[in-house]
Amino acid sequence: MIGLCSARLFLVLAAAFEVVAVLAADQYSRADFPADFVFGSGSSAYQYEGAAFEDGRTPSIWDTFSHSDRSHGASGDVTCDGYHKYKEDIKLMSEMGLEAFRFSVSWPRLIPDGRGPVNPMGLQFYNNFIDELIRHGIQPHVTLHHHDLPQALEDEYGGWISRKIVKDFTAYADVCFREFGDRVLHWTTVNEANIFALGGYDIGIIPPGRCSMPFSNACSGGNSSTEPYIVGHNILLAHSATATLYKKKYKVTQKGYIGFSIYNMWMVPYTSTKEDVIATERAIDYFIGWLINPLIFGDYPEIVKKNAGTRIPAFTENESKQVKDSIDFVGVNHYMTTFVKDNPSYLPMDNRDLLADMAIQLIYEKGDTPPDQVKFKRQFFRYRSDLLCLTLQYRLEPFVLAQFPVMPWGLYGLLEYLKQVYGNPPVYVQENGQTTRRNGTLEDSSRVEYLHAYIGSVLDAVRNGSDTKGYFVWTLCDCLELLNGFDSGFGMYYVDLNDKDLKRYEKLSGRWYTNFLKGKSTWPQEITPSRDKLSSTFLTS
Repeated sequence: MIGLCSARLFLVLAAAFEVVAVLAADQYSRADFPADFVFGSGSSAYQYEGAAFEDGRTPSIWDTFSHSDRSHGASGDVTCDGYHKYKEDIKLMSEMGLEAFRFSVSWPRLIPDGRGPVNPMGLQFYNNFIDELIRHGIQPHVTLHHHDLPQALEDEYGGWISRKIVKDFTAYADVCFREFGDRVLHWTTVNEANIFALGGYDIGIIPPGRCSMPFSNACSGGNSSTEPYIVGHNILLAHSATATLYKKKYKVTQKGYIGFSIYNMWMVPYTSTKEDVIATERAIDYFIGWLINPLIFGDYPEIVKKNAGTRIPAFTENESKQVKDSIDFVGVNHYMTTFVKDNPSYLPMDNRDLLADMAIQLIYEKGDTPPDQVKFKRQFFRYRSDLLCLTLQYRLEPFVLAQFPVMPWGLYGLLEYLKQVYGNPPVYVQENGQTTRRNGTLEDSSRVEYLHAYIGSVLDAVRNGSDTKGYFVWTLCDCLELLNGFDSGFGMYYVDLNDKDLKRYEKLSGRWYTNFLKGKSTWPQEITPSRDKLSSTFLTS
């Protein structure tokens, strides 16, 4: 017996493949979406703001990581300089027709020591930023933590590996609710919580860069076997404490919503065999269920608890009650889809990490070389050929892939899965976009093709009953990227880093998104780029 969950997964997968032919329909418009559906774009504090040493801001763990020798020489010290140029950028958003903008608050800019006094300059900046958005009719959607914990708390007690973080995070959130909640209705506590735990504490390729042998030898400290589970657990406790605070103290007057974000790669069986189907169910239980199940049902998936054993903390009865039903929406960051093949050889190992607990292989397309036979181009890929590496390498454009494959049915399948398995919670697609070589071309037709297809898949999901509430393109401008710095770009505007004023130039994708938001043609071939552009010759030189 494959079981009820696998049967349900089969139904979702079947539904996804059945609509491949109609997904990303060539003809749709903004008016086809519900009136309360919002379209926007987004960025994050460290990737966008710059001004890393100005007006009382102190370092975050991302500052520390980016200034190490493991960040390819790129940092957020200046990046797009949104701290000084936000009015110019919000004007661009308004001209584009953005209905919402997702950004994060820099905890070390607002509360430099992680706790205690609020920095008045940081407070003023975010008040001004929010007010400017609202003045232009743009909804502010705020993320509280986007990989940038204050370094002071990391140094004091290890940051997210300590339960002390729950109290400090909740106090920080309280300041944000108190100061900004009269104008902000949509709050996300932690961005890509699963990737933050896996990438930061298992393989160590993102902040704070913790890991251990034999899973990676790139870190000076950490425990890949236990810390991802501990961090994930503490994130859930901090999130639920924050949600409880908001409901008790602010909900009645502010009427806002608290959400939680995970990175969602959609996965389908490599073959129709029982083993690959169950492996796919297991992979989804880890990649999605690990952190979403507790928020909906009050506990981790059974397979996660079984494979992790004593390495994963258990919820007390009170913690389970607090965590359960502590979200008003799920934030989805989605870029690509892969195929899953069963790989039980990991499970007999005595020393396993979370990724080995999944016991799977990922394959990009039918006929691809199995992951354990792939030779990667960067040193940190020599140590693991597992889920996170294979997931994240799609975002390492300069090193591995030129672009994401356009597979919009994967996003449809993901939204359908969330609807069927978790009772159709409200969902915001908080990140979705196409990567290109940063200095490639302003005529980014591949990004237009990608956005056109994926927005179409969201429309199909909504028409099929998904309670998806919004879609945010990643990202507005070519700023710092988490894994590949300034080598690739996701932006609808190019930023000339060699220009002292960091001038912005609209890309073809920006023109296409503008036309879509204003109810004009969405046919990619009918979009004419604006004339105020750098030449392709300049960009590629």
